[in-house]
Amino acid sequence: MDENSERRRADVTTVELVGGVEALDLQLHEHDERWAQAYREHERRIRDALAGVDVEVEHIGSTSVPGLAAKPVVDIVVAVDDITAEEDYLDGLLAAGYVLRVREPGHRLVRTPARDVHVHVLQRDDPAVDEYLLLRDHLRSDAEDRALYESTKRALMTGRWDDTNAYADAKTDVIVAIKARARAARGRG
Repeated sequence: MDENSERRRADVTTVELVGGVEALDLQLHEHDERWAQAYREHERRIRDALAGVDVEVEHIGSTSVPGLAAKPVVDIVVAVDDITAEEDYLDGLLAAGYVLRVREPGHRLVRTPARDVHVHVLQRDDPAVDEYLLLRDHLRSDAEDRALYESTKRALMTGRWDDTNAYADAKTDVIVAIKARARAARGRG
Protein backbone atom coordinates (compact mmCIF):
# COMPACT_ATOMS: atom_id res chain seq x y z
CA MET A 1 0.00 0.00 0.00
CA ASP A 2 1.33 3.43 -0.92
CA GLU A 3 2.05 5.52 2.20
CA ASN A 4 -0.13 8.35 0.86
CA SER A 5 -3.12 6.13 0.03
CA GLU A 6 -4.71 6.82 3.43
CA ARG A 7 -4.19 10.57 3.17
CA ARG A 8 -6.66 13.12 1.91
CA ARG A 9 -3.94 15.18 0.27
CA ALA A 10 -0.19 15.30 -0.08
CA ASP A 11 1.70 16.24 3.07
CA VAL A 12 3.77 19.39 3.38
CA THR A 13 7.25 19.11 1.91
CA THR A 14 9.07 21.78 3.90
CA VAL A 15 9.65 22.58 7.55
CA GLU A 16 7.70 25.53 8.89
CA LEU A 17 9.15 26.62 12.23
CA VAL A 18 6.68 29.16 13.58
CA GLY A 19 8.66 31.83 15.42
CA GLY A 20 12.06 30.73 14.07
CA VAL A 21 14.96 29.04 15.85
CA GLU A 22 14.89 29.30 19.63
CA ALA A 23 17.83 28.98 21.99
CA LEU A 24 17.47 26.18 24.50
CA ASP A 25 17.73 27.00 28.18
CA LEU A 26 18.94 23.64 29.42
CA GLN A 27 18.16 22.85 33.01
CA LEU A 28 17.56 19.31 34.11
CA HIS A 29 15.27 18.82 37.07
CA GLU A 30 15.01 15.73 39.21
CA HIS A 31 11.95 13.67 38.31
CA ASP A 32 8.77 15.33 39.51
CA GLU A 33 5.54 13.41 40.02
CA ARG A 34 3.65 16.55 38.95
CA TRP A 35 4.73 15.79 35.36
CA ALA A 36 2.46 12.72 35.32
CA GLN A 37 -0.40 14.85 36.65
CA ALA A 38 0.26 17.51 33.98
CA TYR A 39 0.17 14.77 31.35
CA ARG A 40 -3.19 13.50 32.61
CA GLU A 41 -4.62 17.03 32.58
CA HIS A 42 -3.41 17.64 29.03
CA GLU A 43 -4.55 14.21 27.85
CA ARG A 44 -8.05 15.13 29.04
CA ARG A 45 -7.76 18.57 27.40
CA ILE A 46 -6.65 17.00 24.10
CA ARG A 47 -9.37 14.34 24.15
CA ASP A 48 -11.99 16.99 24.89
CA ALA A 49 -10.67 19.21 22.08
CA LEU A 50 -10.69 16.28 19.66
CA ALA A 51 -13.96 14.66 20.74
CA GLY A 52 -15.23 12.60 17.83
CA VAL A 53 -11.74 12.14 16.36
CA ASP A 54 -10.11 8.73 16.77
CA VAL A 55 -6.75 9.50 18.43
CA GLU A 56 -4.19 7.72 20.56
CA VAL A 57 -2.56 9.85 23.26
CA GLU A 58 0.61 8.86 25.13
CA HIS A 59 3.04 10.53 27.53
CA ILE A 60 6.53 10.30 26.01
CA GLY A 61 9.95 11.77 26.62
CA SER A 62 11.97 11.98 29.80
CA THR A 63 9.14 13.36 31.94
CA SER A 64 7.29 10.08 31.34
CA VAL A 65 10.06 8.02 32.97
CA PRO A 66 9.98 7.87 36.78
CA GLY A 67 13.45 8.40 38.24
CA LEU A 68 14.84 10.19 35.17
CA ALA A 69 15.93 13.82 35.39
CA ALA A 70 14.42 15.91 32.61
CA LYS A 71 13.80 19.35 31.23
CA PRO A 72 10.45 20.31 32.77
CA VAL A 73 8.64 19.99 29.44
CA VAL A 74 5.93 17.33 29.19
CA ASP A 75 5.98 15.67 25.77
CA ILE A 76 2.83 14.04 24.44
CA VAL A 77 2.32 12.14 21.22
CA VAL A 78 -1.08 12.18 19.53
CA ALA A 79 -1.57 9.65 16.74
CA VAL A 80 -4.20 10.54 14.13
CA ASP A 81 -5.48 8.66 11.11
CA ASP A 82 -4.36 11.27 8.56
CA ILE A 83 -1.66 13.84 9.32
CA THR A 84 -2.63 15.81 6.21
CA ALA A 85 -6.21 16.30 7.43
CA GLU A 86 -5.31 19.15 9.74
CA GLU A 87 -8.94 20.24 9.84
CA ASP A 88 -9.63 17.10 11.90
CA TYR A 89 -7.25 17.97 14.73
CA LEU A 90 -5.33 21.25 14.41
CA ASP A 91 -8.26 23.65 14.81
CA GLY A 92 -9.40 21.80 17.92
CA LEU A 93 -5.95 21.87 19.48
CA LEU A 94 -5.53 25.57 18.72
CA ALA A 95 -8.99 26.31 20.16
CA ALA A 96 -7.93 24.42 23.32
CA GLY A 97 -5.12 26.92 23.81
CA TYR A 98 -2.17 25.21 22.14
CA VAL A 99 0.01 27.18 19.72
CA LEU A 100 1.40 25.83 16.45
CA ARG A 101 5.20 25.60 16.56
CA VAL A 102 6.20 23.15 13.78
CA ARG A 103 4.59 21.92 10.58
CA GLU A 104 6.83 19.48 8.74
CA PRO A 105 6.42 16.29 6.71
CA GLY A 106 4.68 13.71 8.87
CA HIS A 107 4.74 15.83 12.04
CA ARG A 108 2.97 18.76 13.62
CA LEU A 109 3.94 20.24 16.96
CA VAL A 110 1.71 22.40 19.09
CA ARG A 111 2.63 23.57 22.56
CA THR A 112 1.35 25.58 25.45
CA PRO A 113 2.11 29.31 25.40
CA ALA A 114 4.26 28.68 28.51
CA ARG A 115 6.22 26.10 26.46
CA ASP A 116 5.92 23.52 29.23
CA VAL A 117 3.90 21.00 27.19
CA HIS A 118 4.75 19.87 23.65
CA VAL A 119 2.15 17.91 21.70
CA HIS A 120 3.60 15.96 18.77
CA VAL A 121 0.95 14.98 16.24
CA LEU A 122 1.89 12.05 14.01
CA GLN A 123 0.03 9.73 11.71
CA ARG A 124 -1.03 6.52 13.46
CA ASP A 125 1.15 4.28 11.28
CA ASP A 126 4.25 6.47 11.62
CA PRO A 127 7.13 4.33 12.99
CA ALA A 128 8.15 7.28 15.19
CA VAL A 129 5.16 6.58 17.46
CA ASP A 130 6.44 3.07 18.20
CA GLU A 131 9.99 4.39 18.58
CA TYR A 132 8.90 6.90 21.24
CA LEU A 133 7.07 4.17 23.14
CA LEU A 134 9.94 1.69 22.78
CA LEU A 135 12.40 4.16 24.32
CA ARG A 136 9.99 5.23 27.07
CA ASP A 137 9.08 1.69 28.09
CA HIS A 138 12.70 0.53 28.07
CA LEU A 139 13.91 3.47 30.16
CA ARG A 140 11.11 2.82 32.64
CA SER A 141 12.31 -0.75 33.15
CA ASP A 142 16.11 -0.58 32.67
CA ALA A 143 17.96 1.33 35.40
CA GLU A 144 21.33 1.05 33.65
CA ASP A 145 20.15 2.61 30.39
CA ARG A 146 18.12 5.19 32.31
CA ALA A 147 21.34 6.23 34.13
CA LEU A 148 23.28 6.29 30.84
CA TYR A 149 20.68 8.49 29.21
CA GLU A 150 20.61 10.87 32.15
CA SER A 151 24.41 11.13 32.31
CA THR A 152 24.48 11.86 28.57
CA LYS A 153 21.97 14.67 29.01
CA ARG A 154 23.92 16.08 31.95
CA ALA A 155 27.16 16.04 29.92
CA LEU A 156 25.44 17.86 27.06
CA MET A 157 24.30 20.54 29.48
CA THR A 158 27.85 21.81 29.73
CA GLY A 159 27.57 23.25 26.21
CA ARG A 160 25.51 26.09 24.80
CA TRP A 161 22.61 25.14 22.54
CA ASP A 162 21.33 27.82 20.19
CA ASP A 163 18.75 25.42 18.75
CA THR A 164 16.59 22.83 20.46
CA ASN A 165 17.05 20.52 17.47
CA ALA A 166 20.84 20.60 17.82
CA TYR A 167 20.53 19.42 21.42
CA ALA A 168 18.16 16.63 20.37
CA ASP A 169 20.53 15.59 17.56
CA ALA A 170 23.45 15.41 20.01
CA LYS A 171 21.63 12.66 21.94
CA THR A 172 20.97 10.55 18.84
CA ASP A 173 23.84 8.04 19.13
CA VAL A 174 22.97 7.16 22.72
CA ILE A 175 19.27 6.90 21.93
CA VAL A 176 19.95 4.61 18.96
CA ALA A 177 22.10 2.33 21.12
CA ILE A 178 19.49 2.22 23.90
CA LYS A 179 16.71 1.40 21.43
CA ALA A 180 18.82 -1.38 19.92
CA ARG A 181 19.13 -2.93 23.39
CA ALA A 182 15.40 -2.44 23.92
CA ARG A 183 14.63 -4.30 20.70
CA ALA A 184 17.02 -7.09 21.64
CA ALA A 185 15.38 -7.36 25.05
CA ARG A 186 12.01 -7.71 23.33
CA GLY A 187 13.42 -10.30 20.97
CA ARG A 188 13.21 -7.97 17.95
CA GLY A 189 16.96 -7.39 17.66
